[in-house]
Amino acid sequence: MMKKFFRAHGFAAVFSVLLAAFTLYAFLDTFVISREFAKAKDNDDVLESYKKEDGEPERGYHPDPVIASVFDRGVPDEPERTDTSYYDGEIYVNIEEYEVNDTAVYAAEVALRDPAYFRAGLAEGTYGRNISEKTSMIAAPLRSIFAVNGDFYGARNSGYVLRNGTLYRNASSGTDDLVVWGDGSFEIVNERDASAKELAKRGAWQIFSFGPSLVENGEVVVSETEEVRSSLASNPRTAVGQLGYLHYLFVVSDGRTYRSPGLTLYELAGFMKEHGAVIAYNLDGGGSSTMVFGVRVINNPTDDGYDFEEREVSDIVYIGRPRTNDAR
Repeated sequence: MMKKFFRAHGFAAVFSVLLAAFTLYAFLDTFVISREFAKAKDNDDVLESYKKEDGEPERGYHPDPVIASVFDRGVPDEPERTDTSYYDGEIYVNIEEYEVNDTAVYAAEVALRDPAYFRAGLAEGTYGRNISEKTSMIAAPLRSIFAVNGDFYGARNSGYVLRNGTLYRNASSGTDDLVVWGDGSFEIVNERDASAKELAKRGAWQIFSFGPSLVENGEVVVSETEEVRSSLASNPRTAVGQLGYLHYLFVVSDGRTYRSPGLTLYELAGFMKEHGAVIAYNLDGGGSSTMVFGVRVINNPTDDGYDFEEREVSDIVYIGRPRTNDAR
């Protein structure tokens, strides 16, 4: 059959057919076909390497007075839960809703006793290509107390991927990354300055590659016109910031609707600074922006402003205990 086709149409036509077939396969392989590269694996040795004999972290230990006051009431017999708060003596979460430039913004203050509770999860528990689930679905089997979407590493072929102490991707995209060290402290590191392998050896617990950096040393570091690639000026947003030692702020805004048009990066950075972030980083936004508390979605995720549902993503950031530990 191929010979008849070749005689009738010539080499150019055959080449065009083969090229079209290869192009289609390449497209499907990149954006559709799921490929599993590795199962998610925690490396808690990273956390242990930061601890001294008395249990205090080795690197950058600066007690946060807020943490002390939060945990003063001790350990309750059962976790204390409301629709917007959680407390069990080791993990504290409190969610508040704000309005910023006519946009609904949800901010969660989180305080932890242990950096091991600052965790990341992968869709289907797997690192790979075109593997995605809704934020709430990734969070559920992990027994997450609180979660937001991550950096959607699966939408790109480069950018460091290090989760829970395990390195999955070392390919540099040249961006500013958020490094969460084994003691729970944040640092912004450009991928041109250090490889993911180097950062892993130095004790990185998480690396998120999206950006840009929003706040550093307590000051806004984005301009009023800065944007993420081709994003619209106002968008749903997801960001995470550090307020102090083991003290964090997670922020998700609505957007793309007439009731909540969204935030610019500059507005998001300003909100983080106003609420005490000394360092803050922008995660994947738009239709990906999702905040989940327990099993409930707090914000209103949307791609187009008409349909409201979670977008499937490749990864999340969550607060919870390691699965190897008994959950309370």
